[in-house]
Amino acid sequence: MGPRRWLEGWPVFRQLTGGDPLGRGKAAQSPLSAGLTARTADADHVARSVCPFCAVGCGQRVHVADDRVIQIEGDPDSPVSRGRLCPKGSASTQLVTGPQRARKVLHRRPYATDWEELDLDTAMGMVVERVLDARAKGWQDVDEHDARVRRTLGFASLGGATLDNEENYLIKKLFTALGALQIENQARI
Repeated sequence: MGPRRWLEGWPVFRQLTGGDPLGRGKAAQSPLSAGLTARTADADHVARSVCPFCAVGCGQRVHVADDRVIQIEGDPDSPVSRGRLCPKGSASTQLVTGPQRARKVLHRRPYATDWEELDLDTAMGMVVERVLDARAKGWQDVDEHDARVRRTLGFASLGGATLDNEENYLIKKLFTALGALQIENQARI
């Protein structure tokens, strides 16, 4: 490497001789940093979501490439958080892509000591069976005054604070259709 090339590679020289007198642009760039791109540049699409950690409901942008989440960042269009996330929200990518994430349905039978893997259809069928069984066991056609009530006290619903209005509407509709009375949501405004 000759002295001229060495001198042109020096950021101070580029700052003094180029069009970047404050050294905040091209003058400060190394060849390595000049070739860097944003992690989100390779995203196929961006989905909007809500942070799952607390009741605030901060908006998130989920960057997806090849059907994999590659980055989660704050959504600047969110009226709640205006693009900012707390430390837990900022680490949401690890929640989704981390090696410790459960990716299979696990079930432990009553009195068993070990977990067994189930396929999703089998697990969903078990949930349906249990809901219908609890509904049947707790069903009341009439109350103690012979008033027609047609309800079940066999189960309840408690929604999370990050559910939006549409999700709450559908949950309320489902549990009301099943005959449940105890339908609640811990939302905060």
